[in-house]
Formats: sequence, C-alpha cells, structure tokens
Amino acid sequence: MGRPSEKETVADPQSNFYLSLFEYHCVWMRIAVISDIHSNLEAFKAVLNDMPRVDMILCAGDLVGYGAEPNEVVRLVSSRKVRSVMGNHDYASISGDTTWFNPVAAQAVEWTRSRMNPEAKRLISSLPTRLELKLSGWRVYVVHGSPRDPLNEYLFPDVPNRELADATRGADADVVILGHTHVPMRRMILGKLVINPGGVGQPRDRDPRASYVIMKLGSEIEVENRRVEYDFRATAEKIKKAGLPEELGTRLFFGW
Repeated sequence: MGRPSEKETVADPQSNFYLSLFEYHCVWMRIAVISDIHSNLEAFKAVLNDMPRVDMILCAGDLVGYGAEPNEVVRLVSSRKVRSVMGNHDYASISGDTTWFNPVAAQAVEWTRSRMNPEAKRLISSLPTRLELKLSGWRVYVVHGSPRDPLNEYLFPDVPNRELADATRGADADVVILGHTHVPMRRMILGKLVINPGGVGQPRDRDPRASYVIMKLGSEIEVENRRVEYDFRATAEKIKKAGLPEELGTRLFFGW
C-alpha cells in the first residue's frame, strides 16, 4: 500500500538526519497491534516476549474479562505504555451492564468487577472508545468493534464488501484497526486497510496460539501476522481455581 499524497517532516530516531522518501519526508515506524487480552497474563507475556523492538503498542480493547488475572494484565499494560481503546468487556467491567452478554460471559464480568483493584478500575475507566492517530504520515484509527458501533459490532473476515464499507465509512483513516472477533483479518475497502490482529488471550480461529500483528509504516505499509505459543494449560488452571466457568479454560486448548 503506497503513501497518501501528504508531506510531513520528522526526525529519524536512529540518527540526526532527515530521511527523504520519494518527495515525502518520513521515518519508518514499527507498531505492535494487539487485541482481546482478556485477563490472560500468560498469553500477554508470551506476546511481549516474542515482540521485536517497536515504537508503540496499540491495543483494540478488551484488556479484561474471561480470564483470572485482570489486575496483573492491567498493570502490565500500564507499565508497557500500551495505547488502548475500550472494549465491550472493559465497559461492562466498569458499568455492570451485561445486556448483550451470554450467561457465561456475564458471569465472568461479575467476577472481574468483584476482583478489580482501584488502579485497574481507574485505567479501564479512562480508556477512550476510539483512537485517531497520525503515524509517519498515515492516519490510523483504532476501535474495538467498528467505527459505527465502537463497542459491539462484529466484523468477521468474511463480511461482505458493502457491509464492511458501510461500517468503516465513518473513519477518516488510511488504516482501521479492529478487535472484538478474536479472528485475524486483513482487508482493503474504499482505499482503507482494515486490520484485526486476532486475539491475544482467547483466539477463536481454531488456532490456540496467541495472535498479534507487527505493522511497519513508512513509504509503504507492511503487515506481519504473528502467532505465539504460550502455556494455555496454566491459564486454564488459573481460571478453574478462580471459580470462573471451566469452559473458559477448556476453549483455550482448541482456539475457539
């Protein structure tokens, strides 16, 4: 994907010079894109250990829910300066609103609400529903569900072009980053690159490995999907010991 018709001058972080690419002035940035950690500390740590050196970590929401370590995950998100939006589980963990949740998910929300410490509650409450960033001259839009329904809309990889176009039309961006489905996706629509990095803490594409993306921004956009093995058995055992529904641990073995 080529650069937009835009000129921007920024310093190269690796030197004291300015880089000129074609008629544009830019530097390459390497961005890690993650989503749906869902209180799975084992998976999150494995992804961070696998991650190359990056300039920024972006998260498309749902730091908490389902898993047994919400406070530990939120603390690590904070210490690694991850820039995240709010997901539907994040919102439910603060508001208590589980209107659209199935019984198992709702039970996990109530458990999370009762266990989160004040620090975690403050960070989750402060999350925006969308981020609009300018990175190396590219306009990047981050949301959990979709630009037209930030918290709840699911856009799966097989979504029809017309529906995807309608759902993302409101984003004035070159790159739209989504979460929520826990399924990796990369689509082009109306000149926009739409990316879902898949789920870190609860993958749902029949692959139990944690999923995330490395995105390189410069004269072009390069996207690399990465999968990382982690100790899902340890996570499942923590879920069981915490008194959460056991199926939330069982599904981790199969990536659904």
